[in-house]
Amino acid sequence: MCSALYDDAFLSRLTAGLTAVLPAWGLDEGTTLRLLTISENATFLAEEPDGRRIIFRVHRPDYHTDAEIRAELAWISALARDQVVVTPAPIPALDGRLLLAFPDGETERLVVAFTYMQGCEPDAGSDLVRWYGHLGEITARLHLHAGSWTRPPDFTRKIWDFGTIIGAKAHWGDWRRAAGLDAAGTAVLEQVAVLLNDQTGFYGHEPHRFGLVHCDMRAANLLVEGDRLAVIDFDDCGLSWYGYDFAASISFMEHEPCVPALTQAWVQGYRRVARFSAEDEAMLPVFVMLRRLQLTAWIASHGETPTAQALGDDYARGTVALGVEYLRQYALESVL
Repeated sequence: MCSALYDDAFLSRLTAGLTAVLPAWGLDEGTTLRLLTISENATFLAEEPDGRRIIFRVHRPDYHTDAEIRAELAWISALARDQVVVTPAPIPALDGRLLLAFPDGETERLVVAFTYMQGCEPDAGSDLVRWYGHLGEITARLHLHAGSWTRPPDFTRKIWDFGTIIGAKAHWGDWRRAAGLDAAGTAVLEQVAVLLNDQTGFYGHEPHRFGLVHCDMRAANLLVEGDRLAVIDFDDCGLSWYGYDFAASISFMEHEPCVPALTQAWVQGYRRVARFSAEDEAMLPVFVMLRRLQLTAWIASHGETPTAQALGDDYARGTVALGVEYLRQYALESVL
């Protein structure tokens, strides 16, 4: 790792801490751990000598509370019970707990375990448009379930509205701090932010368009095996616009020429399962631009992660280019 935070010493400490709690799940000394991904959280694959595999997610401190993580696991368990979507199930420790922790210096790391699921991320070579049609259907089923499911009394998850996405209370920080932004680019995106605030405010937060969503069904969180499309990683699930789930699904590829085709496929798939009005569809470009600004803020506040380092300054400059086009589309005067 080339970042200061995710260097070899850090990863060794994280691996040692997780190894210490593996017996709580009944895993023996011969279990091997392999780091799969690291972003908000670190995801490990544990493999026992007999071949049994378990996925462990080690949480980043100071992001989700214990209650928020338990709420996520409650929804996942309900989705599995009601056969709404194919997704890895939470695995309780031997004492029945779903959430454990291990010390890491002056803080602690929360840990959850999930069943291992075969599959790979869909890509352009695997007919991405077709898969996004299936994703639209899956998303509609998730939303229908979210609207009818009786949540536990202590259920609490983050709200993802304008203020918490890119506004004054943004969970992922201030997009203005992104490397690669100059004064002219910042001015463009300030105009875009004002417009997005107006558009989302006019659209509103009524229950038929704003509820519990996955909020991160991008390709990296989809698993394809044969004709099966599974959804993983509900870590960012919370209350937001239903259409925002589509915007999240094209994270980091908002500029790609395939986006209109993916949009059409997703909407058609959604409508095979649930209602999605013309007004809802018209808001999708709004949510895509909103998500792009949110991801620009995420890169600025998570510069130590491999994803942020790989995207670099070009992502913010690309956000400006999309912002210029967005302002032109909505007939606003650009600062350029």
